[in-house]
Amino acid sequence: MTVHHRTVEVEGHEIFYREAGPAEAPVLLLLHGFPTSSHMFRDLIPKLADKYHLIAPDHLGFGYSAMPPADAFDYSFAALAEITTAFTEKLGLTAYGLYVQDYGAPIGWRMALAHPERITAIITQNGNAYEDGIVEEMWADIVAYDADPTPENAATVGRMHSEAMVKWQYQHGVPDQTLLSPDAWQHDLSLLSRPGADQVQVDLTRTYLTNFALYPKFQEYFRTSQVPLLAVWGENDEIFPPAGAKAFQRDLPAAEIHLLPTGHFALETHAPKIATLIDNFLSRILP
Repeated sequence: MTVHHRTVEVEGHEIFYREAGPAEAPVLLLLHGFPTSSHMFRDLIPKLADKYHLIAPDHLGFGYSAMPPADAFDYSFAALAEITTAFTEKLGLTAYGLYVQDYGAPIGWRMALAHPERITAIITQNGNAYEDGIVEEMWADIVAYDADPTPENAATVGRMHSEAMVKWQYQHGVPDQTLLSPDAWQHDLSLLSRPGADQVQVDLTRTYLTNFALYPKFQEYFRTSQVPLLAVWGENDEIFPPAGAKAFQRDLPAAEIHLLPTGHFALETHAPKIATLIDNFLSRILP
């Protein structure tokens, strides 16, 4: 199995992506969360590349993709969804499954709203779309900053990007932390430390609240499309708890829900299990 590491220009920005698998195989687009990049899929891609065409971009401002300064680009989830859609069009993708996690979820949901005919299936791994999955105290600082964007409130939101908080996202809820490689959070921290990265992330984080307002539209998409959906969720996640996974069955009664004994970044400890669940799921629902 060979993984290619490529870049392509999209709307004037270089987008980095990982690609593997047969060109003629069903496409699975892997959309990462915060604070990571396509690096989060490094263990999953080799386990699926024999049967699927896997494409994992780094969002603009993340990973090895371009990071235009915050005063030169209006960072928002709407903007990232538009760029990711343009990325798929640049690569000639007309039909694909979505794997979404954390930030990748509202990007993917927006893409599905814009082009529902392109989405063949959804795998959501701690990627929320319901109020059930919101822990209000986790978002209190962002709500305060949005209401009053002072430097003091910006600094409070910026603590999300600190080493302690990045490590917490990986470690919290993981019973056996010896399974976690420090390479994961050190990779993220090295990129978050680039000049200008903190303001990029603060600006983007502020726009996360726009995703909550779109939840009814996302849910309407699920109801009307009845898109096949698999939720594989770290059940100890305190950012998006398991109630958010179970909620999908309200609008998608056939959705498959699997809760795994781990945290927010379930691939760090359960990549083989998740790969098996994905393959079983896609083998049944794709032609």
